[in-house]
Amino acid sequence: MSETEPAKGMQAPGLGAHDAVLAKKAQDARGSSKKDEVLTATGAMGQAISTEVQKVIIGKAHVIDNVMVDILSNGNLLFEDFPGLAKTLMTNTFADALGCDFKRVQFTPDLLPADITGTNIYDAKKGEFTFKPGPIFCNLLLSDEINRAPPKTQAALLEAMQEKQVTIGVVTHKLPAPFLTMATQNPVEQEGTYPLPEAQLDRFMMKMMVGYPDRADENEILQRRINRKTDEVDVNSITDPSIVVKMQQSCEEVYVDRSVREYMVDIVARTREDPRVLVGSSPRGSQALLKTGRAVAAMRGRDFVTPDDVKSVAELAVAHRIILKPEHQIKGLESGEVVRDILHGKNAANVPTV
Repeated sequence: MSETEPAKGMQAPGLGAHDAVLAKKAQDARGSSKKDEVLTATGAMGQAISTEVQKVIIGKAHVIDNVMVDILSNGNLLFEDFPGLAKTLMTNTFADALGCDFKRVQFTPDLLPADITGTNIYDAKKGEFTFKPGPIFCNLLLSDEINRAPPKTQAALLEAMQEKQVTIGVVTHKLPAPFLTMATQNPVEQEGTYPLPEAQLDRFMMKMMVGYPDRADENEILQRRINRKTDEVDVNSITDPSIVVKMQQSCEEVYVDRSVREYMVDIVARTREDPRVLVGSSPRGSQALLKTGRAVAAMRGRDFVTPDDVKSVAELAVAHRIILKPEHQIKGLESGEVVRDILHGKNAANVPTV
């Protein structure tokens, strides 16, 4: 397993010939309408949130930008990395910068589904049952060490992750908007853990690693701690839940050309055709490319998606949806390598051109 590779910065690069054609098509699709003002502001606000988080998380700008893309895509995120690499801290810091309600659940073998979703409790005074919401009723839920809980508890998240609601008995309760789960798991300690079922992995929009800081960044972490004289870092709230929802909705206005759509489909379809793959990506993979590609474009200040936008998030959005054949797993092949071959290999997916 390798660290999440740095993506290109979220600053808008100069337009190439094909990008200029896409920009013209996006303008034609708008017609006489002006570029959505909320969409224009979304990129700037996304950068401001990323900058605020970088006050706390040092040297991981590419990871922070990718987390912001996941949030704009209204998707769930799985961090798989070693202990102490700021996975929990990053989630908490994002919640503060977004101005969203944050809850943390430590997953353990004895955790029950009702401990997450809530339950009906009998009120003796009223003579009836009343619903007591669990910690899942928040904007940003941190599911810490999610693979330490048994499958029945992990499954309690499935409905919330996909339908943004929780059903207790015969009553369905809507979760507040926005709602997303950021989960963590340790790839090293496997004793006493329960691997996430494929149905749940598929519900995560992205899976990524944080990775160790380099020497200069780790030295900077220590220097900032010395200067602060405390473990806590003050984080300013840049938005609130209603603004985050508007930012997510604005990404729906990002234009996706047919050629770029076909490129997304080609990437996902090739995961099913690769001889090293036992089970390829489901259509959720192409949906994830669509949503994250739009979010990347918005972060880069554009109202249209380019093939480079898709490439920058393809491994994060697709690799965890692939199951390799056992003989290739034994050889140490990683699903991310399959996606990289599809993007850049000898028989790579055809990139749209003018």
